[in-house]
Amino acid sequence: MPPNSTSYGGSTQHDRMTEKASGGDRKQKRWVKRYRTEVAASVSSVFSTFAAFPLDSVKTRMQTYKYDSFLDCVRHTYKTEKFRGFFRGVTAPMASVTLVRTISFSVYQRSKYAYAAYFKKNFGIDPLVHVNTPGSYPNLATISCFGAAGATAGSFITLVACPFELTKVSAQVSVLMADRNKASTSDPLNSKGVAASYQNKGTFQTAKNIVRHRGIAGLYSGFNLHLLRDTLGTAIYFMTYESSKQLLTTYTGDRSPTNPVAVLFAGGLCGVASWALIYPIDSAKSIYQRNCLTVCKGQEVRKPPKIQFFNKRMYRGLGVSMGRSCVVNSIFFSVFEFVKKQINALED
Repeated sequence: MPPNSTSYGGSTQHDRMTEKASGGDRKQKRWVKRYRTEVAASVSSVFSTFAAFPLDSVKTRMQTYKYDSFLDCVRHTYKTEKFRGFFRGVTAPMASVTLVRTISFSVYQRSKYAYAAYFKKNFGIDPLVHVNTPGSYPNLATISCFGAAGATAGSFITLVACPFELTKVSAQVSVLMADRNKASTSDPLNSKGVAASYQNKGTFQTAKNIVRHRGIAGLYSGFNLHLLRDTLGTAIYFMTYESSKQLLTTYTGDRSPTNPVAVLFAGGLCGVASWALIYPIDSAKSIYQRNCLTVCKGQEVRKPPKIQFFNKRMYRGLGVSMGRSCVVNSIFFSVFEFVKKQINALED
């Protein structure tokens, strides 16, 4: 046997293993690039949801129960539940928001290209080419394209999001539902026993209790209001984000459509704008879902309050919600665009 045969064979084996590992890396990179929107949406959702969850919790409490002010709600929550109260129910949105946003952005991305193709075929203008042209401004085609794609994504994700959001609402107000000393404008008289069953329960136990009290359909309590809120809200959300990002990029003279400052401000603005316009719908949804959690299957649930856009009672907690949404979406889109940019920069 030649003296170097073992060494040569070992070297060949090593080369094959290296080539195999390299091939695996290339496959992984191609997969990440193909699903870059979904990957970026998942990562950014985890960061943004956890960071702003206390504000979301306070918002829900202010919508469904009476407090003198934002600080009164914060003080009462801390006094009765300590810091844990601000993060009660965080598991559900950490899972659901990540899932929902990943699906939402995936549907939005595909819808956006489908509507852009429709505009190009029927009107001779491609909204996506226009929006990425340096120095351009939003026009009817781009606003319509993004709005339609947003509405499509919003209506689609309601099917996934409704059960998760119901368990989140339950976790956030379960202590208050069982506390008869805290006034609420529409608690049924027999609500205390049912409400107590949701107190201090985890996400999955809460879901099981809802099914036990209300049946499988109970997980979709308030679905119509949720559908209305998400369809309109998501349309406004994406219209505002894409259009304001385009305006800010043009104003600053930057040729890159992902200018960090433009992304930061556009993210915050789209969150504020969408919540400001659909907040009464969200308030009606939260109150109705809260009422559903206090009765069993077969018992009558009080109708949701009328959606009144000029009634200040429907805007309780709006300031908190807008602040939370501004923070969440500034963080979300900054991380989203950064991660997407890093993925695009990966070598094949």
